[in-house]
Amino acid sequence: MTKHKLFKLGAAAALTVTGVSAITSLKTARAANFTAIKRVKINYLPGKGLNIWTNYNKGKFMGYRAKDGTIWNVAETAVDKKGNLWYKVGTREWIEARYTVDVGMDTPASTNAKTKKSTAKNGVNNVISLGTVTKKSTKKSKATKAKAAKVKKAKQIVDAAVKKTSKKSTTKKVASTQASSKAGAIVALAEQQVGKPYAWGANGPDSFDCSSLVQYVFKNAAGMNLPRTTYDQVKVGQTVYQKSQANGQPVSANNLQVGDLLFWGSESSPYHVAIYIGNNQYVNAATPEQGTILQTMTSYFAPTIVKRVL
Repeated sequence: MTKHKLFKLGAAAALTVTGVSAITSLKTARAANFTAIKRVKINYLPGKGLNIWTNYNKGKFMGYRAKDGTIWNVAETAVDKKGNLWYKVGTREWIEARYTVDVGMDTPASTNAKTKKSTAKNGVNNVISLGTVTKKSTKKSKATKAKAAKVKKAKQIVDAAVKKTSKKSTTKKVASTQASSKAGAIVALAEQQVGKPYAWGANGPDSFDCSSLVQYVFKNAAGMNLPRTTYDQVKVGQTVYQKSQANGQPVSANNLQVGDLLFWGSESSPYHVAIYIGNNQYVNAATPEQGTILQTMTSYFAPTIVKRVL
């Protein structure tokens, strides 16, 4: 079994965590000693979690998320091929820096209702989180002058990397708010189209086929110009789920966000697309007999690909 080390720290000024374990239904993670170069707070959509990836370049979603508002230690930084800054928060766990804000090294981490607490002998809580079930360490690491000097040097490296992406760093909070606002507008406009007829090749607003509905809603609700056909739409955005890489398991609603695009078929030959609106439901221009309808996802007719464009 592959072991992972995650560096989420709660209510502590210490920079090192020793002998801490965290358990979820997915895997067991153990954290060895490490030195944090900075601390960041997850600044994603309220109530949502930020995906954790195996790598900063074409990594895979690991099946769990960093909860919005939680604070994490950063062990390493990297910039991907597109110029986006990433933070390493485990042995091979990465998060996108644009969805975080910097916090002081002595800022206590927030905890959630599902976090089980344990108090160290010295009164400091060190939390390592993997999913929703966590355990706390019972030891407090002592920072030495050598480690402090190493942290200072590492922080200078991070600051230099952040300056290179300063434009994205200063606008990430605005971008997050805009994404949430766009998602709400997309849901509202998509639901307004329910009941309109299906017509292959139609571009709206009176009738649609599946891909023209997606194009119409995103353009008029979010100002986004998506391609016209499913063949091109499936190439846009970030792949959140692909059945061929999930051992045939259907996508879980817990992994979806409002505004995600749901596709049926293969990535090279998709034959249908819909707009996810939350609560395990989606809006789509289905068939000439059904028209544009709101449906609930089922294992019988589950999407095979999910793309995130917001």
